[in-house]
Amino acid sequence: MNVKVSLRKGISYGTTSGVITTLGLLIGLYSISAGRNVVLAGILTIAFADAFSDGLGIHISEEAENHHSRKSIWESTLSTVFSKMILGTSFVVAVLLFPLNVAILINIIYGALVLSLLSYFVAKQNNEKPSAVIFEHLGIACLVVIGSYLIGQGINYLVG
Repeated sequence: MNVKVSLRKGISYGTTSGVITTLGLLIGLYSISAGRNVVLAGILTIAFADAFSDGLGIHISEEAENHHSRKSIWESTLSTVFSKMILGTSFVVAVLLFPLNVAILINIIYGALVLSLLSYFVAKQNNEKPSAVIFEHLGIACLVVIGSYLIGQGINYLVG
């Protein structure tokens, strides 16, 4: 598949950020015993606000490199915003359909699968060993999940 560099950049960035940010938020909120409404509001808020934040970040970063066309800058920007928003919002489905503890587990597995697939395609594109790239990326995701959980537990301890 021959996808333009600007679109690949935005989609890969938006997808990765959508998974990592949303999982971190989900786990953090769940670990402080937040209810379903708070978790849903958190997912939708982060899917919207962080998508535009990341899109603007990519936009400014591309402009700062000073060698991209206006068209490619906007392709990277919009593909980041839409991929992050769609990916982030997709985590809502499990929260709506299952008890929160089950939805969290489903979303962790879902996030790991999305990251693994993206990592596989990136590794293949770069002629790298997919298992090493997948392991590296899932390791970082695990750090985010564990760190977010511990932050929530720390808040429970200090405030609760």
